This record gives sequence, structure tokens and C-alpha cells, in this order.
Amino acid sequence: MTHPVSSGGAACRRRRCAALLAAGVLLPLPVLTGCGGGDDAEEAGPGAQDIAVTARDRVRRGGTLRWAVDAVPGTLNAFQARADAATRRVTDAVLPRLFTLDERGRPQRNPDYLTAADVTDREPRQTVVYKINPKARWSDGRAVGPEDFAAQWKALRGKDNAYWSARNAGYDRIEKVEQGGSAHEVEVTFAKPYADWTSLFTPLYPKSVMGDARAFNDGARERLAETAGPFTVRGRDGGDGGDGGDGGGGTLTLVRNPKWWGAPAKLDSIVLTALPREERAAALAAGKADLAEVDPADARKITAAGRPAASGSASAGSPGAGSPGAGSPSAGSPGAGSPGAGAPDGASEAGRVEGAEHEAGHSPAAGGDDAPPRGASAAERDALRRYTVRKALEPAYTQLALNGSAHPLNDDRVRRAVARAVDRQKLADSVLKPLGLPNRPLGSHLLMAGQPGYADHSGALGGPDTTAARAMLADAGWRAPGGSSAQPQKPGQEPEKRVDADRGGSDDGKAGDPERAAAAPAAPLSSAGVRSADLQRSALLRQSAGLYKDVAANRRAAAAGDTTASAYADYRRYEMLAADALSIAEMIEVAPAPGGRGAEQADGVRAADGKPVEGGLAAPADAYRAADPAARGPVPALKKDGKPLVLRFVLPDGPGSERLRTVADRISGMLARIGVQTAVQKVPDKSYFEDHIAAGDFDLALYTWPGSAYPATDGRPIHAKPQPAADGSLTVEQNYTRVGTDHIDQLFDQAAAELDEDASRELIERADARIWAAAGSVPLYQRPEVVAARKDLVNAGAFGFATPRFQNIGYKK
Repeated sequence: MTHPVSSGGAACRRRRCAALLAAGVLLPLPVLTGCGGGDDAEEAGPGAQDIAVTARDRVRRGGTLRWAVDAVPGTLNAFQARADAATRRVTDAVLPRLFTLDERGRPQRNPDYLTAADVTDREPRQTVVYKINPKARWSDGRAVGPEDFAAQWKALRGKDNAYWSARNAGYDRIEKVEQGGSAHEVEVTFAKPYADWTSLFTPLYPKSVMGDARAFNDGARERLAETAGPFTVRGRDGGDGGDGGDGGGGTLTLVRNPKWWGAPAKLDSIVLTALPREERAAALAAGKADLAEVDPADARKITAAGRPAASGSASAGSPGAGSPGAGSPSAGSPGAGSPGAGAPDGASEAGRVEGAEHEAGHSPAAGGDDAPPRGASAAERDALRRYTVRKALEPAYTQLALNGSAHPLNDDRVRRAVARAVDRQKLADSVLKPLGLPNRPLGSHLLMAGQPGYADHSGALGGPDTTAARAMLADAGWRAPGGSSAQPQKPGQEPEKRVDADRGGSDDGKAGDPERAAAAPAAPLSSAGVRSADLQRSALLRQSAGLYKDVAANRRAAAAGDTTASAYADYRRYEMLAADALSIAEMIEVAPAPGGRGAEQADGVRAADGKPVEGGLAAPADAYRAADPAARGPVPALKKDGKPLVLRFVLPDGPGSERLRTVADRISGMLARIGVQTAVQKVPDKSYFEDHIAAGDFDLALYTWPGSAYPATDGRPIHAKPQPAADGSLTVEQNYTRVGTDHIDQLFDQAAAELDEDASRELIERADARIWAAAGSVPLYQRPEVVAARKDLVNAGAFGFATPRFQNIGYKK
């Protein structure tokens, strides 16, 4: 056989790719030459950012930006649990941010604070040397120095309980922080290697905050006496930033820092104004805000106002560059939540609750304000013409969460069946397409589209396939009345009703109907057929492993013993891929056919003790290929031991959640096609997350997680395997689906400790594939970010992943 990396040509590449793809396993195939289109994230692409980028010399000096926020910050300490999006906005403007993020989420050294930052040693200990810009000074005149770094490390490393910090990731790996060769040099030595070291010391607080527990806990909540950014905090007016309230109402004002050593801020001031989403359209029309994230319904009003009156009504919903498109009856989008201090760059400590805030596009069925603004007054239209709409994909994703601790979703076969019933493309289309944003479903739990290393690993679970989903449910013992596998109902027959006061219908449950049998898709394969397909997949996986081993051997020889060479990194990567393929093949080979029993089963079948087997990447039920992929319609409700398969779908019931409920309704309809009923429970927004999601009081739920530039650090607590606590409870960290494996944890730990960027990224890819296979959560789409901005406001809008350059924001000359 021609060597897979020799010059054997396209035929060899086609044979190699065919074998790997036929295996039905999503190992990171794009790294094989010729197997894919390469890195999905070569360019940021459309939807990454929309801020009206303008050179500084075209921005006039002066003016005030009134920026609408959901609430004034409850704290100015980004490392406390109450930190939110507004906290992040303030600290980005007034404190040192050693590394900023570009539009693709890549950390970039900030020259305003650092002249250099490098890993100078890897053995025997990782050492990083920061060289501070000598001009960097706190507002009291003191130079930013090593003592500030040391104080922050000691406060956040988790050894002093006097500090009420929400996180210590990375700081707990540091052995010591000391001055380097000069007063402007900091040397940080790690006890354990840390790949995400650029996430540390951002934001950097002065030692007056970090060196005193009382200042850390209480003082920094309300004020920052020392700052070191292009702006400084003047103070707040109204609102409640203390423990007694929710931070609602009021303003917080930032003013230009006269002691700033960098390019001076163009604006005189920025006023963060607490403004509920439902009041923002009116505030814009009244000229009370200059920049505000808005619902697509309000965005359409703004877009329509800018068109000639004769055509404004007819075309109010037409998509166009720089403006949101028409809403569709199903176009709903969840709301934003408040990112807490759970991870660097504002990643949420508790996740963002879908619908807790308003966001893109409510369904017309849920609220009349989605209709074109025919009734808008001439004065309102004139006022809204001053604004434009800027939109991008926010670095956050909406997911369907499946509670793996609750029956029947503690059976991984049921979870996979539910996940395979969801058509993510249809949901992404309904949310993003009307806005003119890229509408591909998100294919990763750990990286957003456009980030380096992003790849779609959903193949580890499998695509939408109702026949495969029904087969997995049947294997788990869930069958239609009469004992047959669930099949679609014949045309005209009333479906089994969804358990919800808003919907009706029933099914007579008749089995053996000849008309139904004639209209139904072909029956699933027999157990023998499934087993044959499994063994074929196993053989292809072993073939893939052999190919990976050949590549590994070739790359090891090319490295010639140099462990720092890229060829050696390739060798390690392909060795891991080969081990993965062999491991999965072995699990398939020891698993019996569906319905059988054995010592252990993989991916969709159960071990003898009833626990899911870890590490698998694709369900054997993939062998159940739908004879009619277009099969549609509900099927009779499935039952097991006489009990129907009903999943409780918990949703927030607030005024900003209409579109979220529209998405949930679509998912319920998809599940009905495989015989799964959903019982919708609507709960108050304020209790949704704490009392239901975090408490595990749900079967299905929708909420949002923020993306991160540091997935090895920030992804682990979200996907960590729950561990029993001493009191008998379950410690879940941030893994509210309660689905995890030891192997996933190990991959995260290895990625966080791997200083080779490519090797760390490979480990993240492997972890993501296993998260998909575990089917605890299903990423659906990236959230849209829709922002109304004054037409003359530049360098601001829908920022996407990028860190705002506050000194460049202003009004065009």
C-alpha cells in the first residue's frame, strides 16, 4: 500500500479519507493532507465584528457616549461572583489588560502595558518574563510593577480564605512571582505548566486592592481609587451596587484619564446607563442613548426608518448589509445573561440564562412588536434615522442541555436519541438567517466559529436522523404501544399531544395498521444487520489506526530526535489519533448487538452495571440509516413498563423569553417525531437558573455559555465529571447537565499543561469530540449580537470576540 504521506497522489488520499470517513468517527481528520478544506478558522469571516472601524485621525475629539447596559455593575472587582458584563466593560476601560483579544479570539500582547512577554524556560519549571512598559503608571503616579503582580497572585491563588474570589484558575499553578532584572520586569515561575498563561493578570488591579482582603471584598465593589487605563471612574449615580439590590437603574460615568500615557481617549466621557431592553427603542427615539444592544424587532424599526417612506413598510423586513433582516414566525433568539467572573475575559461563572434578557427577534406569534413599524409616528421615524444597526456573532452559544442525572436521560442511549432528533440547522436558520448572519450550526462546545482550531465535531454524535434515534430508544426499551418500533403516523392522523396547555391533539395508539405500515419508512435493520455494520466500522477504525501509525512513524523519522521540531509534534498527534481509533474499535468489538447483554457496551449500549462506557465517538445505531430521511410527523408516544416517555422542558417565562420559547417549541416538535413527549414548565426568570438549572431541576433546558479564548481552562469546569462530596451530594462545578467522563477530564488537564500550542489544540479537539459523544449538551448556534448605534459613532458596535479599544471610540469628523 502506498504510504499515506508519500507522493502517492490523489488516489491514495481518496482511499485514506474514504476509510476514515466510512468509519463514522470524528477524529481530527482535517490534519491529514487532502482530507478536508483545512483550518475552518483561517479568516474571521462575516459576522465576526461590525464596529465601523475608522482611523483615529478621522475621529473628532470630545463628546459623551451614552451606552445602554442592563444594570450598572454590582461590583468593580472582576474576580468576584457578582461581576457581570458591565463590570467587564468598566475594567477594560480603566485597568491594565495585558493581553487583548482580536476578532478571532486570539490573545494579543497589549503594548500600552507590555513591551514583551515570553516563556523563557520550560524545564525544570515554566518561567514567564513580563517586561512592563516603563510609562505605565497608576493614577496616583506609582509605576505599575512586580508588587502588583505578586499581590494579585497571592489574593487569587486560593490559599487565603479571607479573599472572596470566584475563581483561581491558573493562579493556583504559580510557584512564585518576583522582580526580574529591573523594576519593570516580572518573573513568574510555575509549579505546574500552564498553557493559558496569557489569561493571567488581566485585568491587573493595584496592590492596594489585591493586598488587602477588605479592599478586595468591599472597597473595590463601589470604587477604584487607582486606575491605569484611558479612562478613570468618576462615580455612579443611582442604582444599587451593594448586596441589597440587583444593580438596577442609575448610571456610572467614566472620564478621560489625563495621566494616560498612550493615545489619548477621543471621548470626554462614557456614561453607562441602566436601561431595560423593552425601553431602549423609546430611549433611542428620545435621543437618550447613543449605543444599545436591541431586539431585532427594534432593529427593524431603525432600519425601516432609514428607508424612504413609500418603501419602508414593504421592505421593513428585508435583510441587508448592516441591518437585520426580516423576522420569521419562528425566528426567536435567547437573551443575554451576565457573564460572571468564572473565567478569563468575562466568561460566565454560572452561564448565561437564555431569555433572562431580551435579544434578537421575538416571534410575531408571541408579541405584536415584531411586525413592521407601520404605526410608528413620523417623529419617531425621524428620530430613529439618526441610528444604524450593527450586528455580529457574539462569542457565546445557545445549547440544549440534557440532565444526565434524571431518569430517563441518565441512559446515554436516550440522550443520544434526543440529540439526534434535533435538526440544529433548522434552528440556526430560524435564528440567524433572518439577520443576514452566517447560519451554520455551531459544531464545537469549546471554540466559536472563526477561532483558531475550530472544527465541527458534531459527527462524533451523528447528524439528525429520526430513524437512528428511534432505534436507540427501542434498544433502551422505549417502544410504541403494542411493542413495535415507533413509526410516523399516517397523513391526517392526529398526533400524540405535547403535554402543554398551549397545544392539543391525541393519537389512538393503534398498532399494526396496514395503511400506516405502507406509508412508514422501511423498518430498521435487524440486530444481526446492526452487528454486521458495527464490525465493519471496527475494521475501518483499525485501518485508520494503521494509517495514523504510518504517518506517526514517518514524522518521527523526520524529526530525527529533535523534540522541539514540528515533525515531532506531528508524530505525537498521530500517535494519539491511532490510539483513539484502536480504543473505539475495541469497544465496538466487545459490545453485543442492540438488545443484547455483555460485560461492557459502547456508545449507545450499556455496561452491565448500567453506567455509560466512556470514550466512544459514534453510536452503533448509526447503522440504522433512515430509508426515508425526509420522514416527518409525530409518532405515537413511546412507553416503557407502561410509562410514557415524557421529558420536562423548563423555560423562563419573562417578557424577554418569547423567542426562546419559540426555539423550544420547535425542538418539542422534532422530539415528537420520535415519540418523545415534552412537558413544558415555565418558571420566573429570576429563579430559572439558580432554582432549576444549577439545582438540576429539569430534564431539558436552553441556556447560553460564553465562548473563551482559553478553552482548556474555561471549558473544564463546564464539562467536568461530577464528583461525590463528603456529605453525599454531588459536586458538579459548572457542569449542570451532570454528564462527564474521566477521560474528558484528563484531556482538559493535559491540554492545560501542554505548552505546545498545536498539541494543546489537538487535545481540546479530542475532548470536544468526546463531549459530543456523551450527549449531555447540544450546541445549537452562536448568539446574534444586534446593536443600535448613532450613525456618526465609530469604532463601536457589535464587537464580537474583540476587546474594545476605548481610546479609539468616538464620533466621526
